Amino acid sequence: MHACFAAGTCKLFRRSSKTAFAKQRAELETVRDWAMITAVNGRAQVEAWFAGRGWSPRSFQRETWDAFAKGDSGLVQVSTGAGKTYAAYGAALADWLDDPNENGLHTLYLTPLRAMTRDLEKALREISADLAPGLPVEARTGDTSAAVRARQRKRLPGVLLTTPESLTLLLSHADTRERFTGLRAIIVDEWHDLLASKRGTQTELALARLRAWNPGVRTWALSATLADPLAAARAVVGVGKEPVLVREQTGRRLEVRTLLPTDIRELPWAGNLGIRLLPEVLRAINPQTSALLFTNTRAQAEMWFDAIRTARPKWAAHMALHHGSLDREDRARVEQGLKDGSFRLVVSTSSLDLGVDFSPVEQVFQIGSPKGIARLLQRGGRAKHQPGVRVSTVLCVPTHTLQIVEFAAARAAIEKEELERLEGHLHPIDALCQHLVTVGLGGGFSPDGLYEEIRSAWSYRALPRAQFDWVIDHLETGGRTLRAYDEHHRLKRAEDGCLEVPKVFARRHRANIGTITSDGMIEVCFVGGRSLGVVEEAFVARIKPGEVFLFSGRALQYVRFRDMRLEVKVARRRANHVPHYAGGRLPLSNQLSAALRRELDAAARGLRTSPELRALEPIFTAQSELSALPRADEILVETCSSPDGFHCFIFPFEGRLVHEGLAALLAFRLSQREPASFILSANDYGFELAAETPFPFAEAFADDARNALLTGDKLLADTLASINLGELARRQFRTIARIAGLVFEGYPHARKSARQLQSSSGLIYDVFARFDPENLLLQQARAEVLEACFEQRRLVATLARMRAARWIFRETERPTPLSRPLLIERQSAELSVESPATRIARLGREPARANRT
Repeated sequence: MHACFAAGTCKLFRRSSKTAFAKQRAELETVRDWAMITAVNGRAQVEAWFAGRGWSPRSFQRETWDAFAKGDSGLVQVSTGAGKTYAAYGAALADWLDDPNENGLHTLYLTPLRAMTRDLEKALREISADLAPGLPVEARTGDTSAAVRARQRKRLPGVLLTTPESLTLLLSHADTRERFTGLRAIIVDEWHDLLASKRGTQTELALARLRAWNPGVRTWALSATLADPLAAARAVVGVGKEPVLVREQTGRRLEVRTLLPTDIRELPWAGNLGIRLLPEVLRAINPQTSALLFTNTRAQAEMWFDAIRTARPKWAAHMALHHGSLDREDRARVEQGLKDGSFRLVVSTSSLDLGVDFSPVEQVFQIGSPKGIARLLQRGGRAKHQPGVRVSTVLCVPTHTLQIVEFAAARAAIEKEELERLEGHLHPIDALCQHLVTVGLGGGFSPDGLYEEIRSAWSYRALPRAQFDWVIDHLETGGRTLRAYDEHHRLKRAEDGCLEVPKVFARRHRANIGTITSDGMIEVCFVGGRSLGVVEEAFVARIKPGEVFLFSGRALQYVRFRDMRLEVKVARRRANHVPHYAGGRLPLSNQLSAALRRELDAAARGLRTSPELRALEPIFTAQSELSALPRADEILVETCSSPDGFHCFIFPFEGRLVHEGLAALLAFRLSQREPASFILSANDYGFELAAETPFPFAEAFADDARNALLTGDKLLADTLASINLGELARRQFRTIARIAGLVFEGYPHARKSARQLQSSSGLIYDVFARFDPENLLLQQARAEVLEACFEQRRLVATLARMRAARWIFRETERPTPLSRPLLIERQSAELSVESPATRIARLGREPARANRT
């Protein structure tokens, strides 16, 4: 009966897509007609809503609805703009319609970005208002007003959209369990953006808590870009439940095109901020349609926005800038302008990568290499981001010559559906410390029961009981070294053995919940006026009053600095500074590196069929004549000498971080054999070892000697000896200490400076290093340094590949197209009366001296 009636319902509501479902409902002849329709099950009502908009549910949406109805959890992976949101929320809404509950939380919707939450709230409210007027939909983020948060503290809405940080904050209240009772659906959007970070770990721990309270709750993750969806799905649904994977080839594809210069010599050899192709970009932009221009860093976004506005002042009224350091209200204004068409060109960073639907956007540009395949897919998918669109196009703009090959490699990898494999953190101790304090505030816990709950989170499934007990002791007593300090006794044991957190720690802990850390931020505001955003403390320390810098799309003059606020005014002259932010340089991903080696292999074999490889013909010819163009199974080594010293260039094409680790490791191992001092440089393609005096590089890398240099034996010890691990670990420990609660960052309007935090965490680090060297937080800092600085796991695989490869050696007379960027990398970082450009030009003109290696 229901199936037949459902079909009739769909027919009844099949109108033009412009007709609102609410209007159709109002036009029903009698209340009895609507009562008959609502008597149909929730699934039929959702399908009727689709039909009323002229839509037909996709097979992946129906499959998700079926799996949800059976009580399954899982992951939906389809391309951007295909309708993942309605797949997950349609299932949750149908469940509510079948068993309405207007007095509690039914669906929790997690997103990684506040901007996504604003858009999703509008979309979910629309369908909910039509089908379930009694189901309130609300958001809770750092942008939510105090009045709304106060109301939600008393009772949560039926559908709550929030971020991992805001969810964790909710879990820190004693009545949390009561307010989450009845939760039946959890949706985690853009799961790939959280998975590989500690925010993902934080999410897993929070979901484990919610599942312990509501064993029947169903968890669904959404993503468009995952190399291993099964592993990602297991991480989000937790241990003990096999997830359902919903995937579909939607027919939507991304066309990757490269903006090529008419003369390849127009491009520089290195650099990631340059605007050499600005004229070509201006010609490619259609000012009558909307466009997104993506950059990799905030500084790059500021520079491109300023350059375009200067070149095309008539476009200024319809241009905007968007990145994470700008004021929240400015970002919201830009997002709305993209939707309603008032902004036709927006220069952005990753702040607009995810989830936000900008249907009017027709063009997407990528400035510089995306450094990752999934990142390019995500950004390209912003173009025509709506169901039914089959092809979106991204136009890639190289900032230096060799990036052209990266774009060809990215397109080939996308065609083969190769994506980066994401791996979460393995039971990080700092996140666990924070979670235990959160749980202690949220009503307390029994250690035995909580241990089992935490092990149900995928990242903590192998957490040893000894480490869990160490964390308990650390939080309860201060551990071996902090017992004398009451501020580190954050857990108190009750008579029944349960652990709770004294109220004196509550406000301080809640003010610092979260795993997102950064250098100290300084608010930038007009003198006596509104806020413009934030810059890093280190930038403010480098500039002086009266100097002009570029920020928020304006040239601003430094007026004064007081009360941790940088007061500015609009400048009447050009800026000579641009704020740079930590972590701005992205390394080449593993999959893109492999694709790059395949493209170079094709070029070496003469198979230059793509537009990019054909454009680089003069470069490949010059490289082959001066040295060699390596195949995929080869390692090229170039040696030469110059007035600056004796150089050895090695090209594994594995990404900057791996190359920095390789350079440090090989320099250390070479110096152990023969005393020498090396200057190092690295980029995404290779690395340089430079010596002031002659060094026998060719002999050192001969077959037998090479294998010993590239051995994986004693790798950890040699890596630690090759770098200043103590200082690097000390800096990393500041982040860990902040997350673990060892140092207090301050309250929102009275944050401590980066120098104060470094001083406090440095003292604790020194105490641990001297009196508690086996401290788990100390060990974590060292492990994170090795992975963050050198991609240690990838370094091991690279050494194995290099041992198996065929090595080709070339002694060159002058820098080659491959080695020249490495010289620029090093020369630009050195102090000299002679400019880097002049020195590099001189090196290119002068024949090499006899190389005595």
